[in-house]
Amino acid sequence: MQVVTLGDPCPRPPAGAAATIGFFDGVHLGHRVVIETARRLAEEEDALSAVVTFDRHPASVVRPASAPPLLTDLGQRLERLAETGVDLCVVVPFDEDRSREEADDFVSEVLVECLAVRAVVVGADFHFGHRRRGDVALLRRLGAELGFEVHGLDLAGPGAPTVAGGEPISSTAIRRALAAGDLVTANAMLGRAHEVRGVVERGDGRGASLLGYPTANVAVASDVALPAAGIYAGWYLRPDHLPLPAALSLGWRPTFAPAAERLLLEAHVLDFHGDLYGEEARVRFVARLRDELRFDAVDALVAQMGADVTAVRSLLDQAPTR
Repeated sequence: MQVVTLGDPCPRPPAGAAATIGFFDGVHLGHRVVIETARRLAEEEDALSAVVTFDRHPASVVRPASAPPLLTDLGQRLERLAETGVDLCVVVPFDEDRSREEADDFVSEVLVECLAVRAVVVGADFHFGHRRRGDVALLRRLGAELGFEVHGLDLAGPGAPTVAGGEPISSTAIRRALAAGDLVTANAMLGRAHEVRGVVERGDGRGASLLGYPTANVAVASDVALPAAGIYAGWYLRPDHLPLPAALSLGWRPTFAPAAERLLLEAHVLDFHGDLYGEEARVRFVARLRDELRFDAVDALVAQMGADVTAVRSLLDQAPTR
């Protein structure tokens, strides 16, 4: 997948492009339906398939106090988008000026001038441009004038991708499931295990010296969506991307005083002996074991950690590493 940033020389494909537009947080199964439709149309037209996305969530500029936590940072999104087989990704820097851009100007600049677009695929409820005044109806009007067709897909109606229980797939639904500790629903909508990234920092050393279970303290950015506090089975990926089984603690460490001031992610990598400090880690949440508990005695905590590790081994024995 070729990645270009708007402002750099635009590719303007000679045969044009079939494109889709969106933030695509999570690049979940619903997003993949939209992208696959764009890919199919591009193949039919012998054009390039393209995704137009943004370098940051528009809400982080327009309404930063209520911007949603991210399912994927930009690097993760680009990796996931590349997995879809799309030919080209245009990353649009989003700032105050861009937030005030009218929808028709965006279409002219990005879709027509940069991509020579021949087809546009979006969700039926897609909105864009200043005050979200752009929608599928506007795209169709502009398409009739500028020579491209528009496909508005109903991602919440009959035939749309859903998970068990019939809930439509969306980034909002995934965030809600994560916040509730419902990893089964969140991962089903994502089509993979939810993954977060961060640098391994030094902790207080209690895991190895006091408890006998050394942990990697992964510093996750504050704008990233985390599951509810609890104990999880998951995979720890080192920079070589080799998945290692891990027991994950996400919480406030209530057994120890003072408790943590922020949610901490600690990964006990099973059967690993070595130094992880300073490396960029990827942590995938596969299954939730239990709530975080407070123990009156360290021995009781150690016994529970042993039971948790046994459960993690059993759960991950047959679990996919994605």
